[in-house]
Amino acid sequence: MQPGNKFFDDVSKLMTNAMGVAQGAKTEAETAMKSFIDRWMADRDFVTRDEFDAVRAMAQKAREENVALEARLAVLEAKLSV
Repeated sequence: MQPGNKFFDDVSKLMTNAMGVAQGAKTEAETAMKSFIDRWMADRDFVTRDEFDAVRAMAQKAREENVALEARLAVLEAKLSV
């Protein structure tokens, strides 16, 4: 029965090595894909969430100032027409 055990040991070692190679290939593929996506996004001039939120806050402030100025202008026009 000793030769049978050696065969299974060799198959076991082979499978273990194959799994190690597969894991290494997976890691390498993930790294390559992440790098590709990072380059693709950089080429498209996407903005970060922080940049988007900052511009959004600026736009909201500008809208609020517009509303206040419109109200002020309406009051001044009313005074002029009296």
